[in-house]
Amino acid sequence: MNATFDSLGIYTLAEAAHLVRVPTRSINQWLYGYDYTRKFADETVKKHVAPIWTPQYDSNTWGEKVIGFRDLLELRVVREFIQHGVSVAVIRKCFENAKSTFNDSYPLTALRFATDGKTIFADAVRSETVEEMMDLHKKQYVFRQIIKPSLYEGIEYDEKNAKRWFPEGKKRDIVIDPDRQFGKPIVAEFGVPTAALFASYKAEGADKAAVAMVARIFEIPTKSVSAAIRFEEHLLQAA
Repeated sequence: MNATFDSLGIYTLAEAAHLVRVPTRSINQWLYGYDYTRKFADETVKKHVAPIWTPQYDSNTWGEKVIGFRDLLELRVVREFIQHGVSVAVIRKCFENAKSTFNDSYPLTALRFATDGKTIFADAVRSETVEEMMDLHKKQYVFRQIIKPSLYEGIEYDEKNAKRWFPEGKKRDIVIDPDRQFGKPIVAEFGVPTAALFASYKAEGADKAAVAMVARIFEIPTKSVSAAIRFEEHLLQAA
């Protein structure tokens, strides 16, 4: 995709893993594919699993694997599918069907998928021979468990696409916005990166006095510094 990172956000795989709480290795496999071997009798066969979708940035152009904001949000949904035991093959089929139906390159976080995606998911499952998931009731249950309201909480949309993400849900202190600071987490009101505030807080002693000092240095309220610290600490706890 030809676009600049000031409108797409830009994240290394390590940064993305930190934000969506998915191992870097998993992100690499989902977005870039992987090879594996299987042995049949005396023959070893090498197979390739294709990526689920093509990331917003071309790694050949950037010299390393980096992804965009829409990639980041789609990964959250894929994480939920995987955690509920859905195979990569079913996820890929679901993604392809949704992409075609909604005419959206990043359909899993499109507004319509939350409401119209159940049939698409059912069709994707039906294409597989997974006995325990073929029952209609089970399929609907699995989808409801994955595409739950909390998964989309904090995401703001334009007419159909995700535009920014408040990762703490109803709390709107912190935002991830591809149009601001390259999509890095920032204090929503003032635009200061949470990572910078947290680093300064630790450098100043990581105590109440440090919060006040950081607030003076960055000329923002102490409550905003505290929100940034809380956010970064939650990321570390989830790592």
